Amino acid sequence: MANTFRLLAELMELHGENPFKIRSYEVAARTIEQQPQPLSALSAQQIEDLPGVGKAIAGKISALLQTGTFDLLDRLLAVTPAGITEMLQIKGLGPKKVKILWQELNIETVGELLYACQENRLLHLKGFGEKTQENVKKSVEYFLANAKYYRYADMEPEALYLQQAFAQLPDVERVELTGAYRRKCEVLEFADLLIAGNWSNLQNWCNQLQIMLLHVQEQSATAQSATGLPLQLHSATTQNFACRLLQTTAAPAHWQQLIAIKEPNPHSNTETDIYQQLGLPFIEPELREGLDEIELARKNHLPPHLLRVEDITGIIHAHSTYSDGRDSLENIARACMASGYLYLGISDHSKAAFYANGLSEAAIIQQHKEIDRLNQTLAPFRIFKGIEADILNDGSLDYNNEVLQSFDFVIASIHSTLQMTEEKAMMRLIRAIENPYTTILGHLTGRLLLSRAGYPVNHRKIIDACAANKVIIEINANPYRLDIDWRWIPYCLEKGVLLSINPDAHSTAGINDVKYGVFAARKGKLTKEHTLNTRTPDEVAGIFALK
Repeated sequence: MANTFRLLAELMELHGENPFKIRSYEVAARTIEQQPQPLSALSAQQIEDLPGVGKAIAGKISALLQTGTFDLLDRLLAVTPAGITEMLQIKGLGPKKVKILWQELNIETVGELLYACQENRLLHLKGFGEKTQENVKKSVEYFLANAKYYRYADMEPEALYLQQAFAQLPDVERVELTGAYRRKCEVLEFADLLIAGNWSNLQNWCNQLQIMLLHVQEQSATAQSATGLPLQLHSATTQNFACRLLQTTAAPAHWQQLIAIKEPNPHSNTETDIYQQLGLPFIEPELREGLDEIELARKNHLPPHLLRVEDITGIIHAHSTYSDGRDSLENIARACMASGYLYLGISDHSKAAFYANGLSEAAIIQQHKEIDRLNQTLAPFRIFKGIEADILNDGSLDYNNEVLQSFDFVIASIHSTLQMTEEKAMMRLIRAIENPYTTILGHLTGRLLLSRAGYPVNHRKIIDACAANKVIIEINANPYRLDIDWRWIPYCLEKGVLLSINPDAHSTAGINDVKYGVFAARKGKLTKEHTLNTRTPDEVAGIFALK
């Protein structure tokens, strides 16, 4: 729903509508996104009373809830080519540039835009130029390469709904989510479901759930949900369910390596039984990628217990109303307490992040006084004094040493000038890592899954530098980031680098993103022992003090 209002604001800007109304829809989008519960659970008056909503926007929300659209959106979409709407999704363009491309070059599709870049047609447009054209070309290529994929968190609600919906059908015996979804891959092409029942009833099942069947085979089918989500449906019986669950969960390479050892017994009771029959310990679903997991299992080198969500003892990396967060420091702390956490590492934005209301030196003093008061009031719960300091263009942090030493910990992150060569990115990162006040390296590549590839880095050199300087690496758990990439976690472990599962929360609801970081961490074989925020508050304080 938040994305719908963002789209509305972009369409209005594209068509030169009232800028004050555009701003109101942008504010409403942020308010909606930060709500801790679905708007369908609120009364009409509660929706109207939300900050930045009011009666007019509340009416549009009501229409969205009832019909999935509203008149103003329909009117703007009717006069906007579908390809233009698609172009608005491309990172770095925005309504102003899209409008110029549409009006000046008659570009109406993403494909036409790519061709125009290849033909150098953007060079002489106002506000473009050679560098902008090259950046647009890269963004378009990235968009096209990822257009058919979904972030895990975006697919999760509908995938869980479909599992429950299938399970409630009278002639379905058992249903489980499987495939890349069960492996907790960060981006997905399909939602895979394994269904035990009479496969001849498939068409009837799909009719009842408003699912469109596209192609049916003996043991599988491709389909599309009522909302357009691509599905892969797999058949099973109660007798062969465990074997089919393992087979459909595994990446093809993992399954091929298994059957090369021995053809699994199709009537095994559990997946554990199958692995034991093959002379292997149980391999967690997240690890079944066909990489080195089977060889490590043969040598008993897989960790016996991967990190679990319940192992996380505290929240590190959260933003309050002191910078760009939605909730007060006290409310975030109390939300952490209510969730069973023992501590909070608050890390509002630093002063260079003017766009995020970054903290001045005076604001830092004010926040630290509030933390001291809250630590007395909320004890034994503990709030650590932190900051997310911007890594500036020369690799320095944006406070002097006297200010930096006033924090319990410092997360160093790049937020500006993201278009860099690897040489430039490495210089900034290495210098920040070598800063004696840097405790944690934040979202290492700056990527946004399916939107922005991130700046190029040499992961090995970054991890080596963190090891040498005792800097912790963040697994940013925001489902748009999941950065550092899980594929580099084994090298972090090899080098003895500690990792921290950080939600980068900008609201109390954002605290729950920790689970997505744990999902990614498990794929990288991370354990409780190698994770910062699985420790007690005193242990965390001791690690911070080492800096």
